[in-house]
Amino acid sequence: MVFHVVPSGDDWQVKHAGKVLTNHSLKSNAVAKGRAYALANQPSQLVIHLANGQIETEYTYGNDPYPPKG
Repeated sequence: MVFHVVPSGDDWQVKHAGKVLTNHSLKSNAVAKGRAYALANQPSQLVIHLANGQIETEYTYGNDPYPPKG
């Protein structure tokens, strides 16, 4: 599962599969909630975006399939 922390106007949202899970006025609160979702749904990934929408950082929880075997 992949969760995203994305800007939404002056607020921040946690999204999964295009669906808004939560809204937050502070990015730090959105990141904390996104991390909680990702940890509870391992294997998963948390992708944190900047205010301009670009990817800031990514975290993987559980077994990371990269690099692939072989």
